[in-house]
Amino acid sequence: MSSLSTTPAEASLADRCATGCHSIIALLGRLAMGWIFLSSGFGKLNDVAAFSAVLAKRGVPVPSLMGWLGAIVEFGGGLLIIFGVKIRYAAILMVLFVIVATLISHRYWEYPVAEIVAQRTNFWKNVAIVGGLLFMFLAGAGRYSVDGFRGKA
Repeated sequence: MSSLSTTPAEASLADRCATGCHSIIALLGRLAMGWIFLSSGFGKLNDVAAFSAVLAKRGVPVPSLMGWLGAIVEFGGGLLIIFGVKIRYAAILMVLFVIVATLISHRYWEYPVAEIVAQRTNFWKNVAIVGGLLFMFLAGAGRYSVDGFRGKA
């Protein structure tokens, strides 16, 4: 027997847990990741004018339109992730959203020295979120999701 293939009895505890707990871990991951977007998007929807003013200050064109678009995408993307609806499309949508948001708000190399550390931390946190979303794209929503209930997980 090749050392690369293992039978279920030979699989490590971590491998067995990953296989046996995929759907519950996918649910927990979706809840954690989705909450970031849902809560932040909700805040933006509750004060789109303030969010649009921030976008205008950062040089974003048509800030009123982009404020609404950003708030809706962030909140709606969070809902799609939490409920596991069209998760692969939702994950890619949110990857694009995070990239744009990061390039608008966390260009740490442009900040004064006193703010660089915080902005660099937010920049790399967002890179990690993109990594999590890419894994979500690969793994799917799991059984405990709208996609799973529809047989498309």
